[in-house]
Amino acid sequence: MIKLIGILVVALGFAFRFNTLLVVMVSGIVTGLVAGMSFNDIIELFGKFFIDNRYMSLPIILTLPVIGVLERYGLKERAEMLIQKAKNATTGRVLLTYLFIREVFAAIGLNIGGHAQTVRPLVAPMAEGAAVGQFGEISTKTKNDIKAYSAAAENTGFFFGEDIFIATGGILLMKGFFDSIGMNVEIWNMALWGIPTAITALLVSWFRFYRLDKRIAKEAGAAFSKSNAEDQVNVKEAQ
Repeated sequence: MIKLIGILVVALGFAFRFNTLLVVMVSGIVTGLVAGMSFNDIIELFGKFFIDNRYMSLPIILTLPVIGVLERYGLKERAEMLIQKAKNATTGRVLLTYLFIREVFAAIGLNIGGHAQTVRPLVAPMAEGAAVGQFGEISTKTKNDIKAYSAAAENTGFFFGEDIFIATGGILLMKGFFDSIGMNVEIWNMALWGIPTAITALLVSWFRFYRLDKRIAKEAGAAFSKSNAEDQVNVKEAQ
């Protein structure tokens, strides 16, 4: 059981918000040392797996400059302006719509999103623009909350949606595990039971986004009342 200490290292590292890459590397090194490997062998494995999987980093390397150029020429601003013109658009509705679309496309095996490709340049600015269109300027804390909920919409939609697709890594991993212990579980059955989970995730997210809209409205109302009170004080002082 001591060989599982790497999991504890990861949990503590994330809890104290240390650098993610550093935490994972330390966890791997600690696990290897506890398992009886030498430090040189551990570093050699790091290098081997990096070389074997180096092509996996190409999408990230190619995506970042493209998104950077688009943002340089106003992609985020245009997305925010577009959603502000939409009637009845709220932050929660924007995020719920994206989550639903992300879940549906993930369920049929199409990856149309991602944090760098979609959330940062499009979803988060549109969700923030919906709030600004309703209430005017919003606080920095509210903006950060909207960004966090936007990232959550991406994670939730993709995670629970892909479990419905029979060729996803999670389904195949479970299939391989069940086969290894002699349990005959069909892939279609696992994918089928992913549907109620995905629907539940959608409903829970709808409730969370609904509460987010209420909280934004409450904070905007409080800020408006405070502003009016300050204006009245200024008027009295001027008189």
